[in-house]
Amino acid sequence: MERGAWPIAIKDGDLLLKPLKLKHKHQWESVRARNRDWLDPWEATRPIIDGRADVDAILPSYFQMIRQYAREARAMRSITLGLWFTGAGAPIFIGQITLGGIVFGAMRGAHIGYWIDEKYGGRGLTTQAVIAMTEYGFSEMHLHRIEINLRPENGASEKVAQKAGYTYEGVRHRYLHINGDWRDHLTYVKENPDIR
Repeated sequence: MERGAWPIAIKDGDLLLKPLKLKHKHQWESVRARNRDWLDPWEATRPIIDGRADVDAILPSYFQMIRQYAREARAMRSITLGLWFTGAGAPIFIGQITLGGIVFGAMRGAHIGYWIDEKYGGRGLTTQAVIAMTEYGFSEMHLHRIEINLRPENGASEKVAQKAGYTYEGVRHRYLHINGDWRDHLTYVKENPDIR
């Protein structure tokens, strides 16, 4: 991906990874609302600093979120794509995946985060999305290393990392602020064998 080469789309069988647009607002909000209880234990939150919520704690509007995703992708800092299931006719929005924290230079690395609609969980679609995004990061962006950091209690996410060919590297203590507190995370890593 060259600087400014946006938008992108990745097709893999019945799964399409493509940017969210303004017209997808209703679908995104509907899936997020229906899955609130399913996603809350794994959602990033903002810490309290000096007795106050982080100044950036106010979540952006859908419009602001889409603009931010496009800006970050064009700058090659983070690529966030919607997951669309195409196996039932018209594409159905079922989740998101992000290749974030992209760093070039001597590191050439990133991390992957994802979420999926509970109705589509357990079908291998998240693993399929992770494999497709990893392949994109390796073949198109020539990244050397991609991480997946996940909560130890999230067995489903750990299976995704393992099935996608990621290797357990270790524990990061109190790594991210998730669901209201600093939480330990397991780190899984995959390296690009073609980057020397």
